[in-house]
Amino acid sequence: MSNKYFDEIKKNFGFGCMRLPMKKVGENKEVDYDEFSEMIDAFMEAGFNYFDTAHGYLGGKSETALRDCLVKRYPRDSYILTNKLSSPFFKTEEEIRPLFESQLEACGVDYFDFYLMHAQERGNFEKYKQCRAYEIAFELKREGKIRHVGLSFHDTSDVLDKILTTYPEVEAVQIQFNYADYEDASVESRKCLEVCRKHGKPAIVMEPVKGGSLVNLPDEAKAVFDELGGGSYASYAIRFAASFDGIAMVLSGMGNMDMMRDNLSYMTDFKPLGEREWNAIERVCTIFRAQDIIPCTDCKYCMEVCPMHIPIPALFACLNGRRAFKNWNTDFYYEVHTEDGPKASDCIKCGMCEKACPQHLKIRSLLLDVEKEFENK
Repeated sequence: MSNKYFDEIKKNFGFGCMRLPMKKVGENKEVDYDEFSEMIDAFMEAGFNYFDTAHGYLGGKSETALRDCLVKRYPRDSYILTNKLSSPFFKTEEEIRPLFESQLEACGVDYFDFYLMHAQERGNFEKYKQCRAYEIAFELKREGKIRHVGLSFHDTSDVLDKILTTYPEVEAVQIQFNYADYEDASVESRKCLEVCRKHGKPAIVMEPVKGGSLVNLPDEAKAVFDELGGGSYASYAIRFAASFDGIAMVLSGMGNMDMMRDNLSYMTDFKPLGEREWNAIERVCTIFRAQDIIPCTDCKYCMEVCPMHIPIPALFACLNGRRAFKNWNTDFYYEVHTEDGPKASDCIKCGMCEKACPQHLKIRSLLLDVEKEFENK
């Protein structure tokens, strides 16, 4: 079955390759090619074909893993491959084409089916405009090296409206969309989808389970879904995102074969949420709104720019566990994450992390909260 919005895409579910199965090789962590290949095979056999990566994912290992586990093993016309133009990897207009060519080489392909302007927001959009990034992408499309030009987005709906008004040639928009962020004032999932619809642009969903937060639920929220008598916690989150008009694709970042099997169990023959499930999600949202948790998605963009190399997402996860999820072992994990490296108290307040954060978190202030909770005893 073809996708409702793009004929070459099968169905409405995609493989996000920012989080992949990893194994330790010597002192390093490498993608587990055997498990990744098994996951790709299961995904393709279930009738799906959309893969999403970016140059910075896993320090470049996502691109090369796709080359070795997908591109070398399947005919080019059997899969859809999406890559992105990421701001940290170019400074000038002249650097964009060489970067693009290096991405083609890393992935082992002659063209990308989709190429997205990555993580667009109010600040970096001006850089992309000044560097003619969109114009160059449209040129590459005319040359046959890109099939569709799109963007991924992390900001408020008014900014998205401005971008799509400026560049109406954009064909798809990747947005953060999940039930916890649907009415969130900083993410504006609902409003961003409405802007996509206004401009006639199909939406691709990222972070449907909010970096795992909608799987690792508080006990009270788990009980609500358990009353339904079936389905994983991830299933309700992913099916929520896929149930809206205007959504072309829901991406899931699957880190192991168990996650793949779970996702395929309800997306192979997708059914929108029923009334009882919608009501359950509303109850869970009410529970979430009562929790004092940090809405970090573990994208690690902050860590890429932190001069002190603080493991910010991991430390936020520890604080979330203490505050909302009642984890008994948060002190232990704080020690694990900081034993051989920097702690929250090592923050020098430079603010680089906050500029890179797609969630617009006040990271410096939140690190002070982490420090007070785990270090000042």
